[in-house]
Amino acid sequence: MKKKSKQTQTSPNGSVQAFQEAAECLKTLAHPVRLRMVQLLLHGRYTVGELAADCEVPDNVASEHLRLMQRCGFFTSEREGRKVFYQIAEPHLEDLMNCVESRFLHS
Repeated sequence: MKKKSKQTQTSPNGSVQAFQEAAECLKTLAHPVRLRMVQLLLHGRYTVGELAADCEVPDNVASEHLRLMQRCGFFTSEREGRKVFYQIAEPHLEDLMNCVESRFLHS
């Protein structure tokens, strides 16, 4: 009879508590308007008005979406005169959006 070899598995880093912040930020992204905003901002910087127009939502609604995502560290904003431009601050959003686009957008 062959003796079974004992394999040791290494556990990946992390704990439920460590993933709590990640889950909160992923929940924040889990909205169609927010995903579209991320997609747009991965291609350039935009004002609230430009994002609102593309997403077909009022400016105040777009501002709230941006505020929630900025709180997670996804975006930065920069004022130029009377305009505020948003841009991506979290480079890993590109990988996440590539995954979403390849899975859900069919061309």
